[in-house]
Amino acid sequence: MIDEAIRKRAVEILGRRAMSRRELIDKLTQKGEDREAAEEVAHWLVEVGLLNDADYAEMVIRHYAAKGYGQLRIQQELRRRGIDKDLWDVALMEMPEEFDALDHFIQSRLRGEDPDRKEEQRVADALRRRGYNWEEISAGLRRYKDAL
Repeated sequence: MIDEAIRKRAVEILGRRAMSRRELIDKLTQKGEDREAAEEVAHWLVEVGLLNDADYAEMVIRHYAAKGYGQLRIQQELRRRGIDKDLWDVALMEMPEEFDALDHFIQSRLRGEDPDRKEEQRVADALRRRGYNWEEISAGLRRYKDAL
């Protein structure tokens, strides 16, 4: 039997911010709850439909894709949040097309100029930090130069 106080605390936590099952368990244990009780209440919340890691993974992907982050950076964020890899592999397949965000980023940094090697490297480094791989970056730079 799950204590009513921990149920209430868990629902309040989820009411403030969506989170993964692992994040909720960690948050409850940080607040002084027993780990076993935290796992029980998380299981209960999954059963009643208030906690869903698959939906949360999709939300995180949409959020970071909209901010212009690449797949590698998004995967890192999903891993950090404790979402099971099987769930985020499925959600990543439905990730929005990255070209728009990548191309917009390149255009905003280079502003219609024919970039020299140093400027290209600066933009490429920034895109790598955002989670894009070299193939995506070089294709984006080629599209940019072709449009000039």
